[in-house]
Amino acid sequence: MSQANLNQATPVYILSGFLGSGKTTLLQRMLSYWKEQGLKPAIIMNEIGDINLDGLIVGDEVPMAELLGGCICCTVRGDLSVQMFELIRVERPDVIVIEATGAANPLEILDAVTEVSLTAKIDIKPMMTVVDSVHFLELHAAQKGKTYRLMMEQIRCGSVLIVNKIDRLQSGQLQEIEDLLRRLNPYAELLPAVKCGVNIEHLMTLYDDLQGIHDFEHKEHPSSCSHGGDCQCGEHADSSINELGEAHGHLHLHHTHEHVTVYSHYFQGPVNSEQFESFIAELPREVYRAKGVLSFSDTSSRFLFQYAYREPDYLKITPQGNVPDVVVFIGEHFDKNKLVDQLRELEALSL
Repeated sequence: MSQANLNQATPVYILSGFLGSGKTTLLQRMLSYWKEQGLKPAIIMNEIGDINLDGLIVGDEVPMAELLGGCICCTVRGDLSVQMFELIRVERPDVIVIEATGAANPLEILDAVTEVSLTAKIDIKPMMTVVDSVHFLELHAAQKGKTYRLMMEQIRCGSVLIVNKIDRLQSGQLQEIEDLLRRLNPYAELLPAVKCGVNIEHLMTLYDDLQGIHDFEHKEHPSSCSHGGDCQCGEHADSSINELGEAHGHLHLHHTHEHVTVYSHYFQGPVNSEQFESFIAELPREVYRAKGVLSFSDTSSRFLFQYAYREPDYLKITPQGNVPDVVVFIGEHFDKNKLVDQLRELEALSL
């Protein structure tokens, strides 16, 4: 940020969307666009677990603040003002983007970010929500569960809806989900996409046009995105950590959201890649998302592992610093003890 721009408000973009919808992919595209424009972006990354694996994808050249071990709308809410103030003071970015945990209540995110304006000069942009089109249609067919209700709120609060993963839709389903989204949020701009491949320049122009409309609509239609002022994400449930044996390090079991469970498994050494792939293929459907950094006994490379709704992905990486081998599992009411036993067996087979 140049000296002439120091007194200007820093634009703040908020990315919402449920776990595995594609927020980090969109974030990467936005960062690339801003850097091509000669701008200096910065990131605030929020994870309900205690490890920020998405940050490994971004790279060291982008300033980043981490809010770990809780939701931005509840447990770590008080840290947001401090982190953003320091980020602006030290790094002087031209733009900040917040990637909130997929389990966060969208209205409470906005409320938490507005508190930052008390300590830093910021320009909060209308919220952007990434929708996993296939998963949302499945949940809408059942029309039950806290995950479904949370996704409904995320959609209602978005001024731009990135309708992602449309390549996985069946014939006629794109029109079906667009009709559904327009009923839920008639004011949002819908942008169908594959791997969040939207025109970022158009998106930024769209945001300039939406700013005034967004302010008007939320005054005229305050019920479109509402939870009263009470957080509904379940963060107030007691959290606990269960340490299961010194030989396997610390196995952290989080209960940071009553309908979303996070389990972090730290590996003590490399595991066999084929056995790990077989384990992943048998994960219960209640595990929505998994990600981690892995070393395999049958290859010299390390991998960034991603899993979303039964689709795994492996990317060769060279992590900077001391990054442990770890996988974080995120889901709804899955059997954690069974998962622990399976992972221990996997490790034992690799000795």
